[in-house]
Amino acid sequence: MQGGSRRSAMYGSLNWQHEDAKQFLTLKNWHMMFIGKDGMSIAEAKEHNFNYPAPLDMMNISLNYDDAFLKELETKQFPDIFMQNCRQALMTGEPGFSFNFGEKENETLRNACTEISSENDSDVCNLASINMANIETIEEFKEVVQVSSKFLVCGTLRGTLPYEKVKMVREKNRRLGLGLMGLHEWLLKRGHTYGMCDELKQWLKVYRDESEHAANEHCDRFFVSRPKGYRAIAPTGSISIVAGTTSGIEPIYAVGYRRRYLTDGTKWKYQICIDGTAESLIQDGISPEKIETAHDLAGDPERRIKFQYDVQKYVDHAISSTLNLPGWGTELNNEGSVEGFAKIVAKYAHGLRGLTCYPDGSRGGQPIATVPYTEAVQKRGVIFEDNSEEQCLSGVCNI
Repeated sequence: MQGGSRRSAMYGSLNWQHEDAKQFLTLKNWHMMFIGKDGMSIAEAKEHNFNYPAPLDMMNISLNYDDAFLKELETKQFPDIFMQNCRQALMTGEPGFSFNFGEKENETLRNACTEISSENDSDVCNLASINMANIETIEEFKEVVQVSSKFLVCGTLRGTLPYEKVKMVREKNRRLGLGLMGLHEWLLKRGHTYGMCDELKQWLKVYRDESEHAANEHCDRFFVSRPKGYRAIAPTGSISIVAGTTSGIEPIYAVGYRRRYLTDGTKWKYQICIDGTAESLIQDGISPEKIETAHDLAGDPERRIKFQYDVQKYVDHAISSTLNLPGWGTELNNEGSVEGFAKIVAKYAHGLRGLTCYPDGSRGGQPIATVPYTEAVQKRGVIFEDNSEEQCLSGVCNI
């Protein structure tokens, strides 16, 4: 835990052909791990106590897929381990998928959110994100990209590091991770649906070309090595909230939602909320029904995956994005969905660097659940305890 309170994370992975890969797939199947005499599962225990210890808790895990995997796909016969990985992704969300092909085949190392890739241990990257939604013109965007890239280069010259090897690797690779956030808000403001469009392509081309040109120019000015990577799109969960926009390339999760939080380390409370970015857009005249959310798109995973695939063409590191899915065992996510999902992942795998899923309700302590916008408007600010509407604590109750 960072600072004793913030949930931290690590990353762990195995090659898809590793002898332990099959066992690795199920290491976080907490719903099948039982404790005590009453037969409670670890998953159930964590629903009661979010901090209950569980195998590989606070670690994001993935299987690494390489060029040998692409050759397998050419046969149209998907490897069994890949099919099991797809089933796990639909059921529990883990392991995820790490794709490393061609000249990047050895870049299997990741940070916890997986947007930075490297083949060298002790590597480090300087990250920043541009709020696209706050920029009106492509000319202004070009200037922001240039200044931001130069700023990141300066960070590699001035930033302190924990030990000498990190410094040596940084001097060799000088990895930058200029990212984007507010992309969904940018699309909504311009009347676009969630997905690639011609206007976005123009902006992303500026992002790709100017970030590399500006960074190289600045490195040459200081007679230092040019970066091995320039762009990475991080999840930007916290900083996008501070900036009042959408995170990374993620769609708005939900216009209205119920936020779950822990008080005094013992009591769970729930508050009805409206997404701040969505509310701002609605006030500007955009209808709530026009705002496609992660919840709306959960039943159409190909749209989310294709958009990540399209944006990845302009990103040389990776994109951290979580594919929200309906809960396992529901009409749109069940045993019958596995083959179709595997075909979608295989279709776009060659142009992805990674893929992460989250089926609704697959982990205890899920902080947010959707509620209809009309209900959110009526009950906004109401606080409940123990998930019971009979225990209204504050706000306008008994609506």
